[in-house]
Amino acid sequence: MTLEAENALLKAENTALREQVTALMDRVRELEARLAKDSHNSGKPPSSDRLARLARKTRSLRRRSGKKPGGQLGHRGETLRLVATAEADAVVEHRPATCAGCQRPLDVDVPVVLRERRQVLDLPPLHLRVTEHQALHVQCPDCQTVSVGAFPLAASSRAQYGPRLRALVVYLVEQQLVPYGRARDVLADLFGAHLALGTLVAWVQQGAATLAPVEVQLKAALGPAPVLHSDETGVRVAGQLAWAHVASTDRLTHYAVHAKRGREATDAVGILPSYTGVSVHDGWKPYQAHTACRHALCNIHHLRELTFLQEQYDQAWAKDLKHLLLEMKSATEQAHRRGAVRRPRRERDAFVARYEALLAAGLAANPPPVRRPHQRGRIKQSPARNLLERLWLGREQVLAFLDDFAIPFDNNQAERDLRMLKVQQKVSGCFRSDNGADAFSRIRGYLSTLTKQGAKLLAALETVFAGPLFYPSFA
Repeated sequence: MTLEAENALLKAENTALREQVTALMDRVRELEARLAKDSHNSGKPPSSDRLARLARKTRSLRRRSGKKPGGQLGHRGETLRLVATAEADAVVEHRPATCAGCQRPLDVDVPVVLRERRQVLDLPPLHLRVTEHQALHVQCPDCQTVSVGAFPLAASSRAQYGPRLRALVVYLVEQQLVPYGRARDVLADLFGAHLALGTLVAWVQQGAATLAPVEVQLKAALGPAPVLHSDETGVRVAGQLAWAHVASTDRLTHYAVHAKRGREATDAVGILPSYTGVSVHDGWKPYQAHTACRHALCNIHHLRELTFLQEQYDQAWAKDLKHLLLEMKSATEQAHRRGAVRRPRRERDAFVARYEALLAAGLAANPPPVRRPHQRGRIKQSPARNLLERLWLGREQVLAFLDDFAIPFDNNQAERDLRMLKVQQKVSGCFRSDNGADAFSRIRGYLSTLTKQGAKLLAALETVFAGPLFYPSFA
């Protein structure tokens, strides 16, 4: 082999090795970045954080208030106060038997000069209260016809449990997320009521069936909402992966569990397809498929991604853009507190100009990837480039909160509404059936809506079984 041929062979081999090293370095950076992601710099939940992350000081995106922990100066507190004597269930008088000075007996006819009051607030004795209903058979003295009194609807069979106990079961299982087995133990320990698990399940299903018309009105009321929050999260149903979808406002909540995550699910739920307001979400592409409405993106997700790029890739523009978004948020909140409904055009354009300048700097620092010789398929872009393109192409949706103060900076409303559903999954593991998942969604949506409106949940659940059904406000 000639020297020239050997040299050409070595050059080709060197080029191939360089490409291989480049590909391996890219893979190493990708794996390191994946390991570095947790709840503070990505959409991963805090429960997924590793112990090393939990041991470090939390780097929250929230700004510190500078206040000391605990109650602040001027805070009224929640001191337990005396109720009026007339409202007390029992009054027990403690009268001295003899005079503390001369030991004279103090009979009941000795006048009382002062009453010092103390009260003990406690639970009454816990037991089931049995009400017996008797239908009387009365014979008419004239025609001798025997007439029979009518039993109330609550006494539909020979013996049954009443609406308060049924409401308590639904409250424990669906609101407090107590598993059926533990709810049964609670009822047995507190009231001596030994119930079968099937009975508890049947009561939950009965409650869900009764609330069907409420869900219909709830979905109809969400349609005209000017701003609608949407989100989804994975759940397990009968051993299979499914998705819980939420559509909510600050007064209304609707849940639905569907086998799919995307457009098929939102079409089946039936709220977003005809919605014409502002849909706030995290940028999941199927939400963008609904074109009858405007869209606004959750900027908390962007702040986490910018934190990740700042820490892992040392991107200076990411730090500056994160501070700019937080500055926009603070300025918008201050203007809103002053009663403004939108920002003056000059201030708004100044913010947008700074935003676009930082994105331009980021795009310059992260050029598009170059296709290597013999490389096939789609070229994978860096996380920084992907985020920059998304923030640039979707800047109207990212900065929607600047143009209309009714549009929030984030999608925290939907995320808060989904949070307790994740707790249910951690406690119970999964839903055992589609019926159980649907019942939970309907009842939980009803209870979440009532909670937002300040209604008493147990009293409302009692009407589910005793009637007339209590409806939340849909205005």
